Amino acid sequence: MSIYIRNANLEDANQVAPLIYDAIGEIAKRLTGETIKHKIIDQLEFLFCQKDNRHSYLNTYVAVQEENPNVVLGILVLYSGEDGLAMDLSLQKWLQNKNTKLIQIDQEAHYDEFYVDTICVHDNYRGLGIGTKLLHFAEEVASQKGFTKLALNVETEKVNARRLYERIGYVVVEPWTIIGEPFHHMVKKI
Repeated sequence: MSIYIRNANLEDANQVAPLIYDAIGEIAKRLTGETIKHKIIDQLEFLFCQKDNRHSYLNTYVAVQEENPNVVLGILVLYSGEDGLAMDLSLQKWLQNKNTKLIQIDQEAHYDEFYVDTICVHDNYRGLGIGTKLLHFAEEVASQKGFTKLALNVETEKVNARRLYERIGYVVVEPWTIIGEPFHHMVKKI
């Protein structure tokens, strides 16, 4: 199987949104103002199709097979820590316009970091190295954009994920809190 990574496009929305939901779980409720799974995924699709939020197609890359480039095997959402602030302000305004209870969206990266917001591989394609390929791709993008640090957050109870990140060079640099839950903030110098 020959896999490559490309920029996401609007036609990927219905495949990408469920993967975002799988990756971020409870955070998706806060980011969409919804509590029912199918409504959360519908709203993630909507956000994906916009240009001004963290889960926009503009910040998303997809892993696909050369033989079938329209089937999304995995996703990667990336942006700078500084851009994250502006995108989250836009998201908060959208939530207010939806009449959703006012929430504070937690900052997830420092301004000088390029941030891996979301990474997820479809269940049917796990164990094939796609996640590792996506993380290496993130390094390339960060480097091309002039960043020397690539960051991500991993829930403290996800020990296997933390080990994977450590194996490819990430180091826990500080504790972090997102939606009141503890995370490890991990950084890889590139």
